[in-house]
Amino acid sequence: MKKVIARILIMLGITLGMLLLGLWSVMWICVNGPSKRARELFVLSVRETSAVGFLADMFCSKEEIQQIEASQKDESQYVVDTSLIQVEKQENNSEEQDASMVAAGEENQEEPVQEEIEFHKVSGSTYKGIMMIVKDPSRVMVGTSSQVYSEDVPGKKVVDMIASYDAVGGVNAGGFEDPQGAGNGGIPKGIVISEGELRYGSPDGKYEIIGFNKENVFVVGTMTGKQAMEMGIRDAVSFGPILVVNGEPTKASGGGGLNPRTAIGQRQDGAVLLLVVDGRQSSSLGASYSDITQIMLDFGAVNAANLDGGSSSVMYYEGELLNSCSSLYGPREMPTCIVVRGE
Repeated sequence: MKKVIARILIMLGITLGMLLLGLWSVMWICVNGPSKRARELFVLSVRETSAVGFLADMFCSKEEIQQIEASQKDESQYVVDTSLIQVEKQENNSEEQDASMVAAGEENQEEPVQEEIEFHKVSGSTYKGIMMIVKDPSRVMVGTSSQVYSEDVPGKKVVDMIASYDAVGGVNAGGFEDPQGAGNGGIPKGIVISEGELRYGSPDGKYEIIGFNKENVFVVGTMTGKQAMEMGIRDAVSFGPILVVNGEPTKASGGGGLNPRTAIGQRQDGAVLLLVVDGRQSSSLGASYSDITQIMLDFGAVNAANLDGGSSSVMYYEGELLNSCSSLYGPREMPTCIVVRGE
């Protein structure tokens, strides 16, 4: 019996060793093979993660990594033309419509019903995902995990934050402190503005703003906390990069590795686009910034930005997880999310 167990353990050890050797060989070929793009994809993909970013250091020097990452940076200062967005007035006029139809003698005619929230599957050669379209931008806001952020107070899962606002759905939002992928999701990175209140960040600090103003127009750009409040930003987080500005893709939208992604944008009619793409799975390796930028443009985005991704990328609707979370431990705790309130 002991011999049988020993043989099984030896076989398992050999199998695991072969898998690790195979994985190492694939990574070596990606970095040292003839394809410059494969090398960049590998470095950028692992460096975008908190847990396995060290893999890039095994195959590349610090100078090489810095050079690859520097090629992706976009120092441009973008200014959103808010006049390009014409938010449609939302009315709860079903009773008025029924009355007008009766008055017109059209009570037996069927009218197409416009869904206030739509879902569309998206896919590409390396990814699959879901696009949620929220027609009324006033329903979209930044949800927070607690009233006061503290290292001693862990974040919450997106589904729990959605429930705390009695909302119908949402996705993950801004970044957070996550050393070696073991953070508790309690401390945001950058700024947090929720319902017109500066919840995290300094009035004098400069941040990448991704959010909505009081006119329900999606705004992106770099500004201080004070400037954001003076501009009437009602809800915002920080992450990036910015993908689309005034209908045109940005410089930063052309790069990125293959990873799970979350992005947000707005169409000309004011409808909000919420995208989640799966990654790090056999059925969906992930998407680059180029991929999600093109998806946003295909859906009519005038402005769009990348949100936190990786194991944070989740989309919920009516309590159900709509995508496949890449984390082995399930959805993570985090400090913010994008909430879609009920009608």
